[in-house]
Amino acid sequence: MQVDSIEQGRGNPCRAVAIAIAPNGGRRTKADHPGLPTSAAELADCAESCLAAQASMIHVHVRDAEGRHCLDADRYREASAAIRSRAGDRLIVQVTTESLGTYSPTEQIALVRELRPEAASIALREIVPDAAHEAAFANLLYWMRRERIFPQIILYDRADMERLVEFHRRGLLAAEEIPLLFVLGRYTTDQQSQPADLIEFLANAPHGFTHWTVCAFGRQEAACAVATALMGGNVRVGFENNLHLPNGDVAESNAELVLAVTEHLRVLGLPLSTADMQREALARIW
Repeated sequence: MQVDSIEQGRGNPCRAVAIAIAPNGGRRTKADHPGLPTSAAELADCAESCLAAQASMIHVHVRDAEGRHCLDADRYREASAAIRSRAGDRLIVQVTTESLGTYSPTEQIALVRELRPEAASIALREIVPDAAHEAAFANLLYWMRRERIFPQIILYDRADMERLVEFHRRGLLAAEEIPLLFVLGRYTTDQQSQPADLIEFLANAPHGFTHWTVCAFGRQEAACAVATALMGGNVRVGFENNLHLPNGDVAESNAELVLAVTEHLRVLGLPLSTADMQREALARIW
């Protein structure tokens, strides 16, 4: 497919860009950055400051008592309640189902069904490792659509994209399109992304998909975000994938990483989406 096979919104200077913050991930600890939020209270503080910097979504990982990544519904409820106490409904709270090599597809699906979050990210290669898991994946998506839970399918490379296109052709995605997250540079040397990494995704994306987001690893995170916004996508930044500002300095907070992007988008005349605007956009396709 050609690069313009995905709806990009180019030529529409009023198209609003949604910014998501991914403040912690499942691998980093406070040894990597003392400001990495891990507790519910710290996530709430982070959410409030990133909302002030004009993020409209927070992508949440929770940790167990030993600080390890976990898919625990009660811990997600605690974190979500803390975030809501500070941000209300001005942020979409998206939970992760990421396995980190620990959780099975069945356990990932069980989390979503038990928690019933507003939104959930799902790595295609994790939740559908082989054909035996396709039916459970399709059933989950059809259930999420009935329950009005917004999915976001995570794609790491062209192989993931080709599988998604095939699932779309076979009607496994529950809708004509589905929100996507393109992860740039996950398998590059030293996980250092660059804006050109976006081209392969856009060239092979399903025709007409309108709601897509990009996250990137390393110091060119902001450059990748700006390139994505100019091409019609939404962006995700944060300590999960990057600790550095565009000038190479270590960011003091997640909010600084959001501001590094919002300032550039403002100069370029690109307005920013609120959570309600993003909900409306998601509801049109889901």
